[in-house]
Amino acid sequence: MTPTLRMDADQVEPGADTIDLLGLVAQFELQSFARLAADSAAAPSLEQRLQLSRLAAAAVERRDRVLRRIAELGGDPVQAVAQFDHVLDDFDTRTAPSSWWERLLTTYVGYGVADDFCRIAAAGLDDQSRQLVLELLEDAEHAELAVAALGAAGSDDAVLVSRLALWGRRLVGEALGVVQALLVSRPGLVRLVDSGTAEAESSARLFGELTAQHTRRMARLGLTA
Repeated sequence: MTPTLRMDADQVEPGADTIDLLGLVAQFELQSFARLAADSAAAPSLEQRLQLSRLAAAAVERRDRVLRRIAELGGDPVQAVAQFDHVLDDFDTRTAPSSWWERLLTTYVGYGVADDFCRIAAAGLDDQSRQLVLELLEDAEHAELAVAALGAAGSDDAVLVSRLALWGRRLVGEALGVVQALLVSRPGLVRLVDSGTAEAESSARLFGELTAQHTRRMARLGLTA
């Protein structure tokens, strides 16, 4: 059951909701760096190791741009990120990959849901912050790597394709659980998602869009969502 999204904005400090979302984005970029660095070490080819290490370095640059924006808005960058320090712990525990292919799909599909949530919530930000978030999340290089590698691996391996399709379904269920937990615990994020949307439509719109984006990612891989 998804939470009702409408929240009262009275008594909220101006800019606090924006800082909340920026802190979440920075936390995701921080974890992206660690995840991509680990993926680089585990990648089966030197070309993939080099590419993933470059992507890890780019995540650090993106994180720092978000931290600078938080400071510009008068927030404490460290505190803004720290409040989301364990946001993906349960997801990572429940979706520990057993192969390189599952690991690649986890990053592409599982963490893709988190990025999509941030894009949707960014609609409620001021112009400068919204443009920053959307620009940072418009990073297609890892997606292209995942699509190429997983597509090639599954082209002549029906068993792998079947296993990855099941893994993708598990990933999206766990990732949507993370979103639900955020909406329950972070009223500021709820207000951003809810911005300009009728109460009865907010929850359905959010989770409908997240599911649709997941289906598109799986389709790019030739996998059934």
